[in-house]
Amino acid sequence: MDTLYISSHPDDFRSLLPLIAAEFCPSPPRIVHEDPPAEVARSRPALVLAGAGGTVLTGANAVSWYLAAAGKQTGSEKKQESQVWQWLSFAENELTPVACALQQSSRAELLRVLKALDETLAPRTFLVGEAVTLADIAVSVALEPVDRKSLVNVTRWFNTCMNQPQFLKVEIVVLSQSFRSCLFPLNDWFDLLFSGPPKTEAQLKKEAKKREKMEKFQQKKEMEEKKKKMQPQTEKKAKPEKKELGVITYNVPTPPGEKKDVLSPLPDSYSPQFVEAAWYSWWEKQGFFKPEYGRKNVSEPNPCGVFMMCIPPPNVTGSLHLGHALTNAIQDCLTRWHRMRGETTLWNPGCDHAGIATQVVVEKKLMKERKMTRHDLGRENFIQEVWKWKNEKGDRIYHQLKKLGSSLDWDRACFTMDDKLSFAVQEAFIRMHEEGVIYRSKRLVNWSCTLNSAISDIEVDKKELTGRTLLPVPGYYEKVEFGVLVSFSYKVEGSDEEVVVATTRIETMLGDTAVAVHPNDSRYQHLKGKMVVHPFCDRKMPIVFDDFVDMSFGTGAVKITPAHDHNDYEVGERHKLPFINILDENGLLINVPPPFLGMKRFEARKAVLQALKDLGQFKDVKDNPMVVPVCSRSKDIVEPLLKPQWYVDCREMGKQAADVVRNGELKIIPDHHLKTWFNWMDNIRDWCISRQLWWGHRIPAYFVTVNDPSVKPGEDVDGHYWVSGRSQEEAREKAAKRFNVTADKISLRQDEDVLDTWFSSGIFPFSIFGWPNESEDLRVFYPGTLLETGHDILFFWVARMVMMGLKLTGKLPFKEVYLHAVVRDAHGRKMSKSLGNVIDPLDVITGISLEGLYAQLMDSNLDPLEIEKAKQGQKSDYPSGIPECGTDALRFALCAYTSQGRDINLDVNRILGYRHFCNKLWNAVKFAMRTLGEGFDVSGHLCGSESVSDRWILSRLSAAVALCDSGFQAYDFPTITTAIYNFWLYELCDVYLESVKPVLSRTDSEGQKQADICRQTLYTCLEVGLRLLSPIMPFVTEELFQRLPRRRAQDSPPSICVTPYPETSEFCWHSEDVDRQMEFVMSVVKTIRSLRADYNLTKTRADCYLQCIDSDTAALVQTYSLQIQTLSYSQAIYPVVGGDSTIPQGCAVAIASDKCTVHLMLKGLIDLEKEVTKLTAKKGELEKQMEKMMEKTAKNDYKEKVPVKVQEADAEKLRQNETELQKVKEAIENFRKMM
Repeated sequence: MDTLYISSHPDDFRSLLPLIAAEFCPSPPRIVHEDPPAEVARSRPALVLAGAGGTVLTGANAVSWYLAAAGKQTGSEKKQESQVWQWLSFAENELTPVACALQQSSRAELLRVLKALDETLAPRTFLVGEAVTLADIAVSVALEPVDRKSLVNVTRWFNTCMNQPQFLKVEIVVLSQSFRSCLFPLNDWFDLLFSGPPKTEAQLKKEAKKREKMEKFQQKKEMEEKKKKMQPQTEKKAKPEKKELGVITYNVPTPPGEKKDVLSPLPDSYSPQFVEAAWYSWWEKQGFFKPEYGRKNVSEPNPCGVFMMCIPPPNVTGSLHLGHALTNAIQDCLTRWHRMRGETTLWNPGCDHAGIATQVVVEKKLMKERKMTRHDLGRENFIQEVWKWKNEKGDRIYHQLKKLGSSLDWDRACFTMDDKLSFAVQEAFIRMHEEGVIYRSKRLVNWSCTLNSAISDIEVDKKELTGRTLLPVPGYYEKVEFGVLVSFSYKVEGSDEEVVVATTRIETMLGDTAVAVHPNDSRYQHLKGKMVVHPFCDRKMPIVFDDFVDMSFGTGAVKITPAHDHNDYEVGERHKLPFINILDENGLLINVPPPFLGMKRFEARKAVLQALKDLGQFKDVKDNPMVVPVCSRSKDIVEPLLKPQWYVDCREMGKQAADVVRNGELKIIPDHHLKTWFNWMDNIRDWCISRQLWWGHRIPAYFVTVNDPSVKPGEDVDGHYWVSGRSQEEAREKAAKRFNVTADKISLRQDEDVLDTWFSSGIFPFSIFGWPNESEDLRVFYPGTLLETGHDILFFWVARMVMMGLKLTGKLPFKEVYLHAVVRDAHGRKMSKSLGNVIDPLDVITGISLEGLYAQLMDSNLDPLEIEKAKQGQKSDYPSGIPECGTDALRFALCAYTSQGRDINLDVNRILGYRHFCNKLWNAVKFAMRTLGEGFDVSGHLCGSESVSDRWILSRLSAAVALCDSGFQAYDFPTITTAIYNFWLYELCDVYLESVKPVLSRTDSEGQKQADICRQTLYTCLEVGLRLLSPIMPFVTEELFQRLPRRRAQDSPPSICVTPYPETSEFCWHSEDVDRQMEFVMSVVKTIRSLRADYNLTKTRADCYLQCIDSDTAALVQTYSLQIQTLSYSQAIYPVVGGDSTIPQGCAVAIASDKCTVHLMLKGLIDLEKEVTKLTAKKGELEKQMEKMMEKTAKNDYKEKVPVKVQEADAEKLRQNETELQKVKEAIENFRKMM
């Protein structure tokens, strides 16, 4: 083994470089903190090579290079090696000297060096290549972590380095503190660099004195520490440490797909890492998630029925977020529930090709790695690049879904660009085109100049502005002004009169073709039939009269630009105005006069404004609240642009989609979404399905050119000259037939565009089963049972599936639609990266430090100001980071929050509470296993001799089964989670297990018999309780279920996920009488506990006399006396019927109910005089506080000056004090009676 000699002196920061480099070595050297032998070397660090005849390397750079090279941290090629060496030299020769210098003259030099470093890091994660190298190690150890806005890239890179495990192992934080004492602290340097003029000599002397004093103080502290060590130590009782969440891992070697070891003892406490290990791959290999499981084939008749649901296909570019987590938690719970009910169950996975998103990702990758655009590659080669990226990265989200425990049939996973689905998309287009439902038209679309494509409404973010705002726009160096209304005039032809109009997009006036006024506006009646003159060309524009004009807005006159505004387009259609397109696909001006021709659209905005001012036709500009459409993908400003595109005629399909909901064939849950559904369907517009992309399903439509003089040439917008076909040959035959010519006279040009991604998503429920071809899966699983998704895509996806399913198959794609709410943060705010409240579900599952959350922000594309704001949000919400909660706790929390009709305000602390709930389950099952014993024999039925406790807990179990059943039927997830949580925590653990402990500890023969019955009841509760919980918490329930004995070992299902779900017909032991009796008993127990707390009887057991109103109540108390005694920690329970004379003196009294009063014996258990003295003092203190508060509230100006919230808090405090004072007085009175 090699030996590394380094200095033990805390100030020798040169040791850091080789120490960190050593951590990257496959075989790290032995570290020695002392001088090397004289014959070896005189300087440190020194590395003695074991296998090279004692060869010695000395000097930080040489040693580090050798160690880093062994760990492959010096670059992957010669060019990178050279770059790493240059950075090593930079750190030693430029950065370290200037950082260590104490002279003021180094100020400018340090700033220069750091700024150069910051610029270099702007486009990079690391200094060389895509991973940490020796370059990063060398430069980072010469810096102190500092967060300055002007050096944001250095800060991001530094934090990334410091969080590498190799850095952390060297205890970089500790070492860097020592190292800073050698450097003139960089924070001080930054203060110098950014705080203005240099300090005076007097100021420097003062600081030197201050440092000297601090050094003396440190020396004094060190001396005191030495003295303490020399004195004999006396043992002190250690304070109990704050209990941390334990991390226990599963370490038994288990090949993927093999069953987890369940014979080893359970760990002492619940740990998600231990519990969630190994189960998923076993479930998958066993085929539990497949509909074929337990039957010959899916066509085999099943009296329990069929359940089929397809996943809302996530984008192939996507990464798991809380929306996905919620969707999949709900869908998996439902799938597991149906599977456990014995239904033939299929939850079909799939992934969407996400046309725009994927193309953008791959284009950015191309530019970054090869400095190429897609046009440099060409269409075919670019599509190959996208497939390559998809095959390498595209299944990431599948792995994340598995982490969530999603029980999907992965063998049926589909990708919307697969051959099977692509064929279905092509077939759907051709059939709808041939029927005339798909047609060609030139209309306004949402156009992104950056993407060079039309985009759907869902890809348009509506940014609300309150007034003048400068926004960044891709392709523009300076921010662009929005949120203003510009007024200017048009001259009326043949007169001195003018008409003033206003616009928020002044550049579009170059495409104006009319001015519109309201028909009833008296101000403009005399202008009927008149024209206005365009100031920049000879265009004469009519003044038209139209009802759409708002007479009260502005001057009541509106400029009309039919080719660039949706409202104006309709006006243009009505009045047959010219449509002048002034923008090309890149946002450059066309069809306009010089000097505007060829200008970028927002540069033309300034130029037009100035030209109007020069002509004297500019009137004014003022702030104007408005909504700006922004492309969600490119952040470009969306332009309405006239383009020939393919459209789907949605009128008849929309009517059908509305009718199936109205007549009850399709059910939408919750029903408050019906209004939205009918509003959309009844007012539906035709759907533009063309997208100017390369990645996606290319439109199978061909433009026809007929090489025959008898046939006139067609135009792109004329649908007659377009044919669709499954191949060029088929399209050519169709064209020849249509134009009555031979096929050799037909030339075809396929449309370059691809279909909107929502088109392929719209046929997803049947394309995944091979439609239009017949298949067993299509016959069995279509139509599906349920569609579960977020309400935000009700129109974009759900409606289109319904319309296209009815159109192409004649059937609804599903019978029910369940729409869940939007996830918000704990404060009810929308999740936003800039607020720092976006939570990655995997961070909740595995836990993450606050620094880790910060590091994620640094890797995001937020600007420095937003990062700072987000950091503050994270620090406020997660001061200690997010603790490890585990998958089960996250799923349970999401289901518990999913109340119909409300958004979900997700609090991480509540998720942590459900992790503690898992621990409660864990401990309950461990206790039960010890109680059941090794040879426990499970009975199949009740014996009839169950105790009142047994009958009660079985009644509560039956109630929980009924609530879960009705909850799943109604998609009422909070009812399910509340029923299960209450049963396990408040009924089984808190009451039943505590109340039966005396029974289980009995050794007499009758007691043993009762204990055996109790064990059977306990087993039933555990086994059924785990089955109830399994759909929501699959991992912990599987782990615990596997440890329990089986009721029928020979034919018992291998996993809880294929074990029958508890049915109300089987668990019919619910008894309202028993529940009512136990409710009375618990009110008595709580009253006794409250009295014990009031009189501070923490450990002392007291006799308790229960004064009952009648003999029936006394008999009930007698029946439950053991339960009351055990649960209230009483010495003995005495039921009493009659007056107070039958109860001994010296008792504290409290009313439990109208039928029972509790008398707790205190005499002889407490020092009465001492208690009275304490309470009297407490009484005086409370009276003082109340007097002070009443004085405050009685002031004349209190109501006017004090905020309402403070007034409410004061009133609440006064009320609490009054209640407490009343209790203190009663206690004093009781004690005095006893004295």
